Amino acid sequence: MALPIADSAVRATSLQDGWELALTAPGAWTEPEAGAADWHAAIVPGTVAQSLAALGLWSMERPEPLHDKDVWYRIVLPGSGPCRLIFDGLATITEIWLDGTKILDSGSMFLAQEIEIVRGKASRLHIAFRSLDAALARAKGKRARWRSTMIDDPRLRLVRTTLLGHMPGWCPPVDAVGPYRPVTMIETTESAVRDIDLRTSLDGSTGRLDVSFAFEGPDQPAFLVSGDRKAALRREGDRLVGRLDIPDAGLWWPHGYGEPALHPVSVEIGERHIDLGRTGFRTIELDRGTDGLGFRLIVNGVAVFCRGAVWTPPEIVSLGGARADCEPLLRLAREAGITMLRVGGTMVYEAPDFHALCDELGILVWQDFMFANFDYPSDEAFLSLVRAEASQVARRLQPSPSLAIFSGGSEVAQQAAMMGLPPAAWTNPIVETVLPEAIAAFRPGTPFVPSSPFGGELPFVADAGCTHYYGVGAYRRPLEDARRANVRFASECLAFANVPDEATLRSALDVAAVHSPRWKQAVPRDLGASWDFEDVREHYTALLYGADVARLRTEDPRRYLELARATTADVAEATIGEWRRPGSGCSGALVWFFHDLVPGAGWGIVDALGRPKSIFHALKRAFRPVWLGMTDEGVNGLDLHLVNDTTEPIEARLSFAALRDGRLPVASGEREIVLPARAALRVSATELIGAFFDTTYAYRFGPAAHDVSLARLTLADGSVLAEATQWLPGKRSERQMLALAATLDQDEDGWFLTLASARMAAHVHIDDDHYRAADDGFDLAPGSPRIVRLLPFHAGEEAPPEGEVRAINGHDVARYG
Repeated sequence: MALPIADSAVRATSLQDGWELALTAPGAWTEPEAGAADWHAAIVPGTVAQSLAALGLWSMERPEPLHDKDVWYRIVLPGSGPCRLIFDGLATITEIWLDGTKILDSGSMFLAQEIEIVRGKASRLHIAFRSLDAALARAKGKRARWRSTMIDDPRLRLVRTTLLGHMPGWCPPVDAVGPYRPVTMIETTESAVRDIDLRTSLDGSTGRLDVSFAFEGPDQPAFLVSGDRKAALRREGDRLVGRLDIPDAGLWWPHGYGEPALHPVSVEIGERHIDLGRTGFRTIELDRGTDGLGFRLIVNGVAVFCRGAVWTPPEIVSLGGARADCEPLLRLAREAGITMLRVGGTMVYEAPDFHALCDELGILVWQDFMFANFDYPSDEAFLSLVRAEASQVARRLQPSPSLAIFSGGSEVAQQAAMMGLPPAAWTNPIVETVLPEAIAAFRPGTPFVPSSPFGGELPFVADAGCTHYYGVGAYRRPLEDARRANVRFASECLAFANVPDEATLRSALDVAAVHSPRWKQAVPRDLGASWDFEDVREHYTALLYGADVARLRTEDPRRYLELARATTADVAEATIGEWRRPGSGCSGALVWFFHDLVPGAGWGIVDALGRPKSIFHALKRAFRPVWLGMTDEGVNGLDLHLVNDTTEPIEARLSFAALRDGRLPVASGEREIVLPARAALRVSATELIGAFFDTTYAYRFGPAAHDVSLARLTLADGSVLAEATQWLPGKRSERQMLALAATLDQDEDGWFLTLASARMAAHVHIDDDHYRAADDGFDLAPGSPRIVRLLPFHAGEEAPPEGEVRAINGHDVARYG
């Protein structure tokens, strides 16, 4: 129901103002206002929790349950006469009443509803959101073949509602109730345009638009239009259909691989103009490889590495999906070099603005259907509800070029397989027939995966299909496991308790780190586990830096947090680098997850206030379209890996130096290289040096001659295009005096710092209450000043920057402002 965007013969009124809500006991009112109640101003679109929070009647600190109540909304409709009402999202068991008569029942949070009505003067609309607890108490279904270990109420498998709020290991208990998506009143002066079917395809370099829609109006000239091109529409029965070819159409590319070209689409019927938004032309296929076990996306004939994360709603209370809610986070995603976001099956379907922004920004979307961790019913009533839902989702995403993959949901097959059940229990009619049929009908050719993960002898193995890889991470495997596991595509990975910056902690969580119950509430864990993801992070802190973590967090909390931030950044950058190197068989990595739901050390790479964490900056380096990395190959020395995903070849100088005491070159070399467009290259450090040098300290002929290696890719003008460091074990966090310096300055583009150090500074971090660094957590080479832009955290910030700069291997602190 996302089309059309606008219609000159239609007046669309968003019903936002004038709503009220009242809470009653379940079933207390069998019809509107059947008793006394307190009515409160309501926010629409929005949730009950959001409205009550605005009134001071609900709080995230102590979220009051809402599923144990009925909630009634009411509004007096403007105007009179016939109109259509469109409800884009109603959570969850809903009745709609007009002037005291029930006109619609809805049993799914994921189904948009549309109904034609005739208003009298001052007609009153009521929406009753019936108690989910009461509905679950009455629900009956065939006994599940297995039970989820993750969701707090197994009966939720019987109802089409979000699992947000029902996963106590990592999601706050916020009950999703209310009209969380827009309610719109449609009035038209001409015959309605309905059931729009808009499809794109490519024939060589020609973009092709096909449109079909129901229209019962009189015959008159009608055209399909894009830019300065148009094609006549013809009538077939009660429908208008037509095709428009656009020669040499600009292609839509994921950003970093090209430009995400978009083309406007509209329909003209006589003097009537109907805006259908923008679409793009691209081909996409899923290459399973010669062994049938691969999982690589081919976009416009080019194999892409999907660099990304699993998306979370911008706000857990409101479930807001408008452009203003999504855009700041999606622009951060693009800044981080993310080329794919996965909307997981435990969340909600995102609003049209989310997909329009992904189209604009060149971000591929992996779209799960909203199924996760349950053995879902297969009776016809339930399948009919799913069929309608799937058809709506596939049709709504028809014109979106960013849509890359449909998945049947999250960890459904994995959950069954991990319980030791046979393959027959891993699947169901939903993924076998219902979802594929909807995709074939409305988005044919879109790759479909029955579940995430899926693909091997067991659905969760790493070396076949897509996997949720937590070998490096929750399972505490050594970093080398990222290569040993032969990961083909990680549709989830690298979940850590990522510590926010000091500025966020000071403003939103000013408590004792790790020791405070408020801190621990925000740390994710698997339900029933005796450990949490802070324990996982601390394991790698000890592994990487040889730290006594328990002692450190007791005696030096600041140092503990510095190393905590560095840990997740270093692990993420090393793991993604391992998968991006030319010899890897991996073709994508989606980090779990993008944005925290509450302030704290959550899984998010961006915190709940919208400030990037240390892992964000590490991924930004690892996700660069032009990337340089190094890997320790043991007795074979260091390998340098170069990747160029862009459309232009690169001519540059590749240099290498091994540094003693973080400043003295003891071995070095360089060469000119040409890196073709969309190509990769491996070069050994030995080749650059031209002689034996123990770059990895594998041979151990006496003490190590160096502590860190530095590789650079430099353009002819001297600018550094890419950089990488490799530290010997234990050296990265050894503290010494660095002579770290920071100079604050300003130009027409804003504030910036010039940073310098006499020795290699590790994980340089900029702490400022009002500004964030465009780059952070990087290694700063000696004698190579670096300019870092400071970006205001809040729009219109007037105070000048003021903060400090530290490195995890330095005793000194550089202050500015």
